[in-house]
Amino acid sequence: MTHLIYPTTNFKAIEQISIERGEGCYVWDNQGNKYLEGLAGLWCTALGYGNQELINTTAEQMSKLNFSHMFGGKTHQVAIDLADTLAEMIPMQDAVLSFGNSGSDANDTHIKLLRYYHEAIGKPERRKIIARERSYHGVTVAAASLTGLPVTQNHFDLPIDALGILHTDHPHYYRGKHAGETESEFVDRIVGNLEAMILREGPETIAAFIAEPITGASGVIVPPPGYYQKVQAVLNKYDIMFWADEVITGFGRTGNDFGCTSMAIETPDMMTFAKQLSSAYIPISASAIRRDMYDAMIEQSAKAGAFGHGYTYSGHPVACAVALKTLEIYQRDEIFAKAAVTGEYLQQRLAEFADHPLVGEVRGKGLIGALELVANKETAEPFEGGMVGGYAQKMAQDNGLLIRAVAGSSLGFCPPLIISNEQIDEMMDKVALALQATLDYCHKEQLLS
Repeated sequence: MTHLIYPTTNFKAIEQISIERGEGCYVWDNQGNKYLEGLAGLWCTALGYGNQELINTTAEQMSKLNFSHMFGGKTHQVAIDLADTLAEMIPMQDAVLSFGNSGSDANDTHIKLLRYYHEAIGKPERRKIIARERSYHGVTVAAASLTGLPVTQNHFDLPIDALGILHTDHPHYYRGKHAGETESEFVDRIVGNLEAMILREGPETIAAFIAEPITGASGVIVPPPGYYQKVQAVLNKYDIMFWADEVITGFGRTGNDFGCTSMAIETPDMMTFAKQLSSAYIPISASAIRRDMYDAMIEQSAKAGAFGHGYTYSGHPVACAVALKTLEIYQRDEIFAKAAVTGEYLQQRLAEFADHPLVGEVRGKGLIGALELVANKETAEPFEGGMVGGYAQKMAQDNGLLIRAVAGSSLGFCPPLIISNEQIDEMMDKVALALQATLDYCHKEQLLS
C-alpha cells in the first residue's frame, strides 16, 4: 500500500506507469519501455530531459550557495539578476517581480498584491477578480477559486464568493457558439456579457480580469480573432487591470516569446510565470506587476513594519540560477524562433486529423494543440465524461507516446520546444494508431451517435 497521495489522480487508478529516466524528448519507464514525451512532462520541460548545462548550473550553484532566504532585507545577486533579465524580456514596462515555487502560489501572490495595492491607494473596495469558465490558474485554495474547471472545485468547499471571484464566459467558439452565430458575433456576445457583469457588480469593485492567452488544461482554447482587443477595450473603459497567466504559454510555447504576443494582447498589468521559466528542472515561479503598483506599496509596508508576504524559497538561489541559464539557452540558441518553425509543422500535421471520424475540432498555436474527440462529428455531440479521452490517452501510451486527455475527451499536445520535425512525424504516427484503436473501441461499445 502506497504512502503517497498522488496529485490530480483517480485514487483507484494510481501507479499506472513509473518513469525512471529521460533524455531529450524521450523518457523510459522502469520496465525499459521508451516513450516520446508529447506533453513536455506537464506542459513544462521546454528543453527536454538531461540538459547538461542545466545540470551543471545546478551543481555549481549548490556548491556556491545552496540556500539563502530573502526576508528582512537579505538578498543575493542571482535573484537580482533573474529579476532584471525577466523584466527586460517580458511585454511589460519596468516590471517588478516576486518569486515563488509554482504557478499556483504565483497566482495567490497576485491576489494578495492586488488587495495590498488597492488598499495602499485608498480603494480597498476594488477586490473582485473576474476569471473565466474553463480556465486553469492552479489548485491552492485561492488559485483553485480562480480556476473554472469543476474537477478542481468539486468537494473542496472553496471560498469563491468570499474571495470576490467571478466567472465569465469561456472564449471557445466551437463549444460556446449559438446556432448560426459567426465568430465575430460570438465574440461580441461574450464580451457584452463581460461588460454587463462589470456594470452589475460595480466597476469600482473590480480589480482585475485574469486570462491564459491560450488555455492548457481546459483543452487548449485559442480565442477567436479580436477577442482580446475587445476585452481590453472594456477593461480600459472601467480601469480594470489585465492579468495574463503565462504559466503554460510563456517562453516560446505559442510560436512567439509569450502568449500575449501571439494573441496581440497589449501590455498586461500583471503576468504570471512558472513551468518553462526553468524548463521544469527546478521549481520556480514569478509574479510580475507594474512599477507604479510596487511604488504605491512602499510606504504602506514601512508603516506595517514589513510587507507580510513571501515564501521560504522565494528567490531560491539554485532555482534562480537554473532559470537564468534556461533563459540564456533560449536566447543564445534561438529556441523561440526554432520552435515557431516546428510549431507550424505540428499544426499542419494535427490538421490532417480534421477528417477523422472521432475528431470534432483541431486547434492550437505553435507547439501546443488539441484534438477534440466527439461522439457525433456532424452535431459536435461530446462523449459523456472523460472515458473515451482516457482510453485514447492509454492507447497512445501503449504505442510509446505520452499525451494527456483534458477537458473531457480532448487530447492535448505540448512537446518540448527542442522537438524535431522527424519526432513530430513519429508522434503523429503514434496518434494515428491510438485514434484507430479508440475508434474500434467506440464502435464495439456503441458510443458513437
